[in-house]
Amino acid sequence: MTAQPSSGAPNASGALALDAEALYAELRRLVQALLASGPQPTHLVGVVSGGAWLAARLHRELGLPGEPGTIASTLHRDDYAQRGLAGAGAQTHLPFEVNGAHVLLIDDVLYTGRTLRAVLNELFDYGRPASVRLAVLVDRGGRELPVAADAAAVRLPLPPHQSFELAQGADGRFSFVLLDRSAPRLG
Repeated sequence: MTAQPSSGAPNASGALALDAEALYAELRRLVQALLASGPQPTHLVGVVSGGAWLAARLHRELGLPGEPGTIASTLHRDDYAQRGLAGAGAQTHLPFEVNGAHVLLIDDVLYTGRTLRAVLNELFDYGRPASVRLAVLVDRGGRELPVAADAAAVRLPLPPHQSFELAQGADGRFSFVLLDRSAPRLG
């Protein structure tokens, strides 16, 4: 369940160009297949913030009943002491009974697995789901925990000093920003 983007290689300037909309189309196809082959009903839950954007759009475009859930990892992160309440404005909202539910988590980028570990802890604070699956836009490798996506629009390894950040425009379209933490900061 992996698609290789035609634009997933560095361009002439050395910058990595990813077509987030093309990857979203692949993710939509994969999520639709997971929903069709999985237990019913399955609830979409987006990981704040990029995953929540993806889940909301998927839910709308796939014509699913009800509303998608959102889940925040803030209070269960293992780096809470360093990050503090960064992102604390993000709230978990699960508009369904979690006990016995089938959940499909949606996230933008899967890296170490630490955010997903925190998300699972948060989810279990609300009850015990019957099943939890994961679909991501980009699996960039580098796992520190045994977490795997059931579906990934693309698997594209990056060096540890680089990361993807999903952005959503006013028109709802997605784009990626490639961040490089090895570059010196100006200012």
